Amino acid sequence: NTNKINELTVWTINKENKIWKIKVNIVMLGSPGAGKGTQAQKIAIKYNLNQLSTGDLLREEIKNKTEIGKEIEHIISKGDFATDDIVNKLLKKAVINPVYRNHIIFDGYPRNINQAENLDLILNSDNQSLNFIFFLKVSREDVEKRILGRLICENCNHIFNEFDDDELQKTCCDNKKILKRKDDNLQVIINRYDEYMKHTKPVLDFYSARNNYFEVNGAEKIDVITGKIDQILGA
Repeated sequence: NTNKINELTVWTINKENKIWKIKVNIVMLGSPGAGKGTQAQKIAIKYNLNQLSTGDLLREEIKNKTEIGKEIEHIISKGDFATDDIVNKLLKKAVINPVYRNHIIFDGYPRNINQAENLDLILNSDNQSLNFIFFLKVSREDVEKRILGRLICENCNHIFNEFDDDELQKTCCDNKKILKRKDDNLQVIINRYDEYMKHTKPVLDFYSARNNYFEVNGAEKIDVITGKIDQILGA
């Protein structure tokens, strides 16, 4: 059975679970290692949203060895971010895709004020909007620990942490390997964190006056953070 709850939300029921389907776009902000990917993944699964990570879009180009992928790989290896032109082109293509439209959680985008303004333009031009904006606030010390212990499945991109996951298995997805990412080293972490905070401050200022902007303590346990975000979405 499918029932209309309000103009944004519908849900379906099967014998085991409630599966939520939300017509909504969400931005998940946070420095590298703040846990935004993990939270975006959980929310996307629960509410049947499309997790749109610019990092995944960029890595896909690298994996496919495209010309733009080679350029991205060179930039990332130095601890820098891909240019706005590169990111914006890849993002727009995904946002206007009917499969993603109005069912998106933006994981780590926008990173700067230019990208924030560009996102508004892309959404407005396609008659879409942002409904929730979350910022996971975490110190650099916590970020360092998280990233140095971060592991990722080579198949499904599920994220683990060797410091936090007591029962961590060394394989995932029918024995696919769990690997360290190439860019997860201390100096790159420091550079990426400092650059992120410098360029993202104007983004936070850009969004903070909106009534759909929420700051969440990203230093708490994963399930606690998820619960707080879920509460806000439910409210």
